Amino acid sequence: MDFYAALDVRRTIRDFTEEPVAEETLRKVLAAAFKAPTNDHLRQLEFVVVRDRAEILRLTATVAANTEAIQQTFLKANAADMDGDEHAMFVDALPKQQRMLAQSGCLILPFFRQIGCPLCRPAEQSGLNYFASAWCALENVFLAAAAEGLACAFRIPIADESAHVKRLVGAPEGYELACFLTIGHPAPNAIRPRQKPLDPDCHIHLGAWQRPMPRV
Repeated sequence: MDFYAALDVRRTIRDFTEEPVAEETLRKVLAAAFKAPTNDHLRQLEFVVVRDRAEILRLTATVAANTEAIQQTFLKANAADMDGDEHAMFVDALPKQQRMLAQSGCLILPFFRQIGCPLCRPAEQSGLNYFASAWCALENVFLAAAAEGLACAFRIPIADESAHVKRLVGAPEGYELACFLTIGHPAPNAIRPRQKPLDPDCHIHLGAWQRPMPRV
């Protein structure tokens, strides 16, 4: 698929078929991660691939309870102040959090090397370089999956989710879980989130915030 076509079709999909992702295709998609720029050129990224659904449910056991808490508190408290597209995304996404991670039978746990903790309170901004590198790599995965006709969904771990996963898979000290990632074949009736329409030229500035990039 053309690169810009892959950009256009890439969406977060939370509804999958149970058709397995071919091993060769999965390796190709994950290998794309290592083409991304990384901090100090070290490419310190590791993937744990889980195919067994019972094991996936064990690894994501804390997701269901945490999601229920969000539905009962955050969503109800903030619904009135949400943008319409934002609210629609939450309404669709929250009930599917654990199911989407298990449905395709292909859960990916990306770990990145992190020096300096806690991650959310770095001594200086460069302390986030490892975290940023991980997400550059994951964007390559999302686009490679789209180019192969596959779809991805991911969940940023909250509360006890990361510690739970790290303990079960035996992740070494100094590595952090970037997200829960699932890759699969999108269901025929999969909901494809609406992206807000915008004119990129209105968001590109030349030298100063108030100076738009001139149109050619």
